[in-house]
Amino acid sequence: MPSPLSKLAFRQFKKAETRIHELRYLFWECTARCNLHCLHCGSDCSIDHTQPDMPLQDFLSALDTIRKPAGDLIVAITGGEPLLRQDLEICGREIRKRGIRWGIVTNGHLYNREKHNTLLNAGMGALTISLDGLQESHDWLRNTPGSFVRVDRAIGLAASSARLNFDVVTCVNNRNIRELPDIYDYLVSKEVKAWRLFTIVPIGRAVNHPELFLSDLEFKSMLDFITDRRNKGCLDIQFSCEGYVGEYESKVRNTPFFCRAGINVGSVLINGSISACPNIDRSFVQGNIYKDNFYDVWQSAFIPFRDRSWTRTGTCASCKDYKDCQGNGFHNWHGDKSQVLVCHNAKLEHA
Repeated sequence: MPSPLSKLAFRQFKKAETRIHELRYLFWECTARCNLHCLHCGSDCSIDHTQPDMPLQDFLSALDTIRKPAGDLIVAITGGEPLLRQDLEICGREIRKRGIRWGIVTNGHLYNREKHNTLLNAGMGALTISLDGLQESHDWLRNTPGSFVRVDRAIGLAASSARLNFDVVTCVNNRNIRELPDIYDYLVSKEVKAWRLFTIVPIGRAVNHPELFLSDLEFKSMLDFITDRRNKGCLDIQFSCEGYVGEYESKVRNTPFFCRAGINVGSVLINGSISACPNIDRSFVQGNIYKDNFYDVWQSAFIPFRDRSWTRTGTCASCKDYKDCQGNGFHNWHGDKSQVLVCHNAKLEHA
């Protein structure tokens, strides 16, 4: 467990980061279309979504308002499924021309060798692919037979490129949690270097699928698994930044929990809305690129993200760990916001 001194130092670090709020990671929700119909989707995307893709020039106009981009700023192109855009390589080249790095977040279904090569030639430097179990479990969650075969191909291609900052993400659920050791072995055999594990919160389609959520004991066993495998050192495995996990903080991540939504992470959503991570409740939108200067909004708005004292309500009001958790991950505040949706630390205490 971190010492009181190191906890205090990290709290001060978070305050400094919040005060400076340098934009380092910008999501672009370039499309609301998707070729899958995943059971846990938070945004309810579909291939014939009525919201049109955002024109590239509209996003570039917002990007160009950033007067002095951070040297390590990266644009993460997401959706929906970004590979459905026919101009993705053009988008990447235009972003790279501005001296800004870019990558994509994809389900991997359309990722083949030709796409791999054209995206690399367009300057893609980062890639995140979702894998949600072995064949049966992955196809079930992705609600698409044959999806695992496609993602297996994508992972093999991505892992073969040493210059890519590549990782695999997995949404751990009641169905695939017992497969984690086998998924680990599979990723090692594919020479994947980094693996992030998430859980599923009750938003979007997931609300209608209680079988997706981990029991308290299952959640603890997942963290124990991560702890054990991190000690083996074959793969950089981490629990995601989704929530504070108490005594496990120094065991399951490279750095302590810090929800950087609205502090270092922003987004331009499909309709031009300006927010933080795309899966955050849309009531937290801070402006819109079609009427506001993106960077001015980033600099002067985002108050609910940078002063989270409003989250000290419900079970958070009397929490002894509030200074380190600050209301948990921002995506856990939906609806009337009188109570955090999921408290990871409480799950551990009840396990």
